[in-house]
Amino acid sequence: MIIGYTAGVYDLFHIGHLNLLKNAKGFCDKLVVGVTVDDLVMYKGKRAMIPFEDRIEIVRSCKYVDAAVPQYDMDKIKACKMLGATILFVGDDWYGSEKWSKYEDECAKEGIKIIYFPYTRGISSTKIAEALKAVRGWTADELKPKKYLNINED
Repeated sequence: MIIGYTAGVYDLFHIGHLNLLKNAKGFCDKLVVGVTVDDLVMYKGKRAMIPFEDRIEIVRSCKYVDAAVPQYDMDKIKACKMLGATILFVGDDWYGSEKWSKYEDECAKEGIKIIYFPYTRGISSTKIAEALKAVRGWTADELKPKKYLNINED
């Protein structure tokens, strides 16, 4: 059985995410998707608009995904080894970068093949979030749950 792995934040799930998952599933028998936990998103200097629990459920519900797991760190090789994945899927916006050139060498030593998929041009969660902010004035902070008074309390 060929197990494939990919990971991402999957905030504001869009057609680019769907394209990646659909294409990845075509190369493996079992597709496992790492969904970045909120703390790691913040470590990367960003903030997800959709909470982790919702994002992982959205990914888990996609028909191309066989399993969705939390991604607690950026070590994709460790995740592949732990899951038994022999293929790592990633967007081609990383192709040729210094970081991923090193990853290719490390993956090859572990018997993990990297497959790059075309990045869906013109769409990203960042662009969607910027559009929401521009049109509606929404920010990630404003979408966080707030405590409300219970007016029915005695």
